[in-house]
Amino acid sequence: MLLLLPPSETKRPGGEGAPLDLDTLALPALRPQRVATVDALVALSADEDEAARVLKLSARQRGEVAVNAALRDAPTMAAVDRYTGVLFDALAGDTLDATARAWLGAHVMIHSAPFGPVGALDPIPAYRLAANASVPALGPLRRRWAGAVTDALATLPHPFIVDLRSEAYVGLGPVPASVPSVYVRVVTVGADGAVRALNHFNKATKGRLVRALAQLRPDPADPPALAATLRAAGWRVEEVEGEWRVFA
Repeated sequence: MLLLLPPSETKRPGGEGAPLDLDTLALPALRPQRVATVDALVALSADEDEAARVLKLSARQRGEVAVNAALRDAPTMAAVDRYTGVLFDALAGDTLDATARAWLGAHVMIHSAPFGPVGALDPIPAYRLAANASVPALGPLRRRWAGAVTDALATLPHPFIVDLRSEAYVGLGPVPASVPSVYVRVVTVGADGAVRALNHFNKATKGRLVRALAQLRPDPADPPALAATLRAAGWRVEEVEGEWRVFA
């Protein structure tokens, strides 16, 4: 199986890895899109005011322009360690043992805006780019990425995909219809008994779910088998209208 995660807006700075090498990233068919996006971000960074406008940066965030300017030369770290924020803090990939991290590398991709989906252990630099951005020379990212990502995902050997992305990142590359998949929504039951989707705790629950799977390291043949594994581990998982509801 393959788990598809969204990225986080916040990222750890620095790193000890060599500068970005697009040839080391998963889904090599996406290299043309990656080259074009990196080139466009570096070019945009030559004009700080324009970059701040396009990327919707506040005065306090203007340092992110220099981060993008250094995309080709900055140090890298594993994608799962690069991202911070609620989901990745709950996943805490840097605290997993080597076997669990290797499982992440084989079964988890994180859908970045400048590089498309990358493997959890793929080395990437810090960057600033959101899914809804429209960068000069690229246009809307959905138009640039969606078809190419869908085609690339169709080439993977995984028997099915568990899609934990936000809807904005689904738009940058829907799971191909040819691949069995399930879309995950995190919900809770209110005091009135109503089932409601979550926002903040949605991310934390997804992070804990991925961490649990990295520790369990199951090898299910299909989504129902995975759901059974999760239920046996104490998770409440329900299928509703072709999607999973995972209860926080």
